[in-house]
Amino acid sequence: MSEPADATSPVDGAHTAFGTSRLEAFSDGVFAIAITLLVLDLAVPARDQLAGRSLLHALGAEWPSYLAYLVSFAVIGIIWVNHHVLCGLVKRADRLVLFANLFLLLTVSVIPFPTRLLAEYLTASSGSHVAAAIYSATMLVMSIAFTLLFLAITRDARLLHTPLDRATIRQTLRRFSIGGVFYLTTIGLSFVSAVLTLVVHALLALYYCFDQLSTARA
Repeated sequence: MSEPADATSPVDGAHTAFGTSRLEAFSDGVFAIAITLLVLDLAVPARDQLAGRSLLHALGAEWPSYLAYLVSFAVIGIIWVNHHVLCGLVKRADRLVLFANLFLLLTVSVIPFPTRLLAEYLTASSGSHVAAAIYSATMLVMSIAFTLLFLAITRDARLLHTPLDRATIRQTLRRFSIGGVFYLTTIGLSFVSAVLTLVVHALLALYYCFDQLSTARA
């Protein structure tokens, strides 16, 4: 008879591993809340503030909010997809994996704040570079957190459905590192152009659309 999903079993001496169902359910809830909070910052132009402009013109003027929303929605959505794939590798999750997952969720849950900040200051004459740098720094920390979760999961073969060899782990980490280097670069780019920085983040989201864990699952 198979063990229940949340049953515990010893992994390494006094350490205990747990089923992953609660980890995944809690993570999905955080992802859902974070991605929903993004839309709350899309403002409806008030009638008394149109100042002679058409509604279409007023909506068009909100393009920084729409662009920031789309990029951050894509980022959170793609993190969720890759997190789902990563969880597919895991048979058990110990305390280190749980804390690493919490760190990732911390970075995901804060994304709506720099998104709103960047949307507000994207085209401003003052503050746009700082807002873009904060957004980029958030994405860099998120990238680091995802890598740490991968390392926490793959460090012990007994946590996995199928153990991964070192070459596979190194190859996957190399793929993660490419994105991390570009996230680091966007912090510097923020002080050149906030709009270009956001465009680069959109391109990075496209990069992570490709399955970076395909080799690990093979």
